[in-house]
Amino acid sequence: MLARLFVAEPFRIDSGSMEPTLRPGDRVLVNKRAYGDDLPRRGDLVVFHAPRTREVTLKRAIGLPGDTVAIEDGVLVVNGRPRREPYADPESIDSVYFGPSRVPPGTVFVLGDNRADSIDSRRFGPVARRALIGRVGIRVWPPGRWGNPNGPLRDPATE
Repeated sequence: MLARLFVAEPFRIDSGSMEPTLRPGDRVLVNKRAYGDDLPRRGDLVVFHAPRTREVTLKRAIGLPGDTVAIEDGVLVVNGRPRREPYADPESIDSVYFGPSRVPPGTVFVLGDNRADSIDSRRFGPVARRALIGRVGIRVWPPGRWGNPNGPLRDPATE
């Protein structure tokens, strides 16, 4: 019980907002000690208390403090540079526009991988550091999809 409170906690995926990376029914283990006083890295799957509702939510960290985030004709643009997103569902981001929006200090901008079915920072704004619960460590269910959903999803060329 102490480990669950302070170290790691299982989390069940209930919506399709993170498809194709995580599907409804998947279960992940969240590392609650991942950040300490730090913010996530771009590409991290983070669990947090959503602004306004305080609902426990899982999304992908896209923008860090000082970044400018936009979506231009379905393409994510961070700090004026298009980002390659191998994890995003390309069918759900066609002709979508957002921003640009600057990420304030002490916050992180999050998006769902399935942009057509995701309530994220485009709607509720950036997530405060104090609202972060932790980083997704591994997918533990179903057995055939066990592993690190963060995987090789970062695009080092744009970090």
